[in-house]
Amino acid sequence: MKRNRHEAILSLVEKEELGTQEELMCRLHELGYNVTQATVSRDIKALKLVKSPVENGRYKYSAAKNENEDMSQKFFSILTHSVTGADYAGNMVVVKCISGMAGAACEAIDNLVEKGVVGTLAGDNTFFVLCRDEKSAGDFCEKIKRFADGN
Repeated sequence: MKRNRHEAILSLVEKEELGTQEELMCRLHELGYNVTQATVSRDIKALKLVKSPVENGRYKYSAAKNENEDMSQKFFSILTHSVTGADYAGNMVVVKCISGMAGAACEAIDNLVEKGVVGTLAGDNTFFVLCRDEKSAGDFCEKIKRFADGN
């Protein structure tokens, strides 16, 4: 069942512009797959789907063209195109993003394995980063601000 669902997801993201987990979940329901958002999230991670830019400033899920593709470059691209600002207090960093992009940006941070980052939590246009200490938070915040400036 899981393999069939994964094949359906890959087919959907190849043919349609699905930009959110909810859109993907709805399409899977239409195809007869009774999935939850948590299942869709795990499937996205297992299939290594990334968000790619499309017209009108939107993003859509897409599959990596091959395993050797430089994923770090994609993650940096996601951050550059989605982060609008950041600030920190203590060992917590708050990162602001374009609406709907916090999950993708947060996933990019998780995959880049930043030194000093303990974990992340995403909403729609904001995500939080828990750092080991205040210095790590300050350093991370400055790095994120560079993405917001397009550097």
